[in-house]
This record gives sequence, C-alpha cells and structure tokens, in this order.
Amino acid sequence: MIAMEVIDPDARIADLVGLLYVLHHVFKEKTDIYELEKEMEVDIDDLMPIVYTASNLGLIDTDQGDIWITEKGKNFISSSPKTRKEILKGSVINMEPIATALKLREFDLEQIMEALAEEGVQKYNSPTGYHNLEVTLIEWGVYSGIIKKTEDGFVATL
Repeated sequence: MIAMEVIDPDARIADLVGLLYVLHHVFKEKTDIYELEKEMEVDIDDLMPIVYTASNLGLIDTDQGDIWITEKGKNFISSSPKTRKEILKGSVINMEPIATALKLREFDLEQIMEALAEEGVQKYNSPTGYHNLEVTLIEWGVYSGIIKKTEDGFVATL
C-alpha cells in the first residue's frame, strides 16, 4: 500500500486562500508559524489542518517552525478563480479521499468510507467521519471540478 496524503477533514478552501494571502502579502512569503498564528488570529490547533493540507498540495513548505509560500502557492494566490481550480484539480487528484473517489467513479458515502478503510485511510474513521468526508468531497472535489454531487451520492467527472 502506498502512503497516501490525506486532505485534512478540517481544512477548507477559504482557509487555504487566507493562509496563502497572509504569507504572500503580509509576511512577504516567509515567517515563523507562531507569528502567522497571531496574524491570522487563530489557535494553532485550528491552523495546523490547513498548514498540513497546503504543504501536501505543494503550496507551502515548513521547516523548524518556519513557514513559507512556494512558487506554486504564489501562482495560486495570484491567479483567477478558474486557474485556482485547475491548480487544485492537479494537486488533489492523488490525495485521499479524492484518489479513491476517482477509482470508484460513482459512490455514496458508505461505499467510499468502506473503500477508504480498505486503503488504510483512518482520517475519516470517527463519530463525525461521514459528515467530514461529505464536506471534504464537496469542498475539495466539487470545487475543483473532479466530482459532482448527485441525488444518490457522487460521480467522478475526470
């Protein structure tokens, strides 16, 4: 089994845009993560899911408490909404739960939950797992144009 990167269930696109905007415009690309936390007025526990996801998407890098925006991140934050969606589409297709959604093609929450468990993905295995999974699929998959929400569940569009 390949170790898959997982979109954190608590990461939102608006948080991603905010993180990249602050790094690029307020800190001129690099800062200490605790300075970022203060500037964004969020608790570190609320900041880390988007930092983790943005890092896995290749939009930021971190090292020893420092955080900085990558070239890909600069391109994302300075692009139109359409281009941002394309950048995300290219980035999330190899991350869970999107990768499994693409394999299944058509699915409901129960089917993808079972498939993720078979892949060893534990991030959505919690009392709020179904809700978190649905929000993640809509937030990242539908936004980037990879999947569509249907009456019965979801359909991969790629």
